[in-house]
Amino acid sequence: QVQLVESGGDFVQAGESLRLSCAASGSIFGINYMAWYRQAPGKEREVVAAISKENIVNYADSVKGRFTISRDVAESTMYLEMNNLAPEDTGVYYCNAFDSRDHWGQGTQVTVSS
Repeated sequence: QVQLVESGGDFVQAGESLRLSCAASGSIFGINYMAWYRQAPGKEREVVAAISKENIVNYADSVKGRFTISRDVAESTMYLEMNNLAPEDTGVYYCNAFDSRDHWGQGTQVTVSS
């Protein structure tokens, strides 16, 4: 079993930055990739960024150039650096890990005010 705990969500003004963290524990050695998803009010959950165990990264078009996903293997932690935040980035951000199935954290709220 994999446990994921997100942190770092906050209320910020447009143009500001945040860094989200996702601490993984448990049976983490089988994880093939990890990702950040977000869910805005009234919308479906969408992938924001993903990183494979080979450190291949992918981003949603809406965040390219503003968000950076990374991971620290030694600390079993994944990060999402978010710059130049906009109100449309508001939502609950979830950490996801995939081995033979999906694992999810509880989410952390990001609110961006204009």
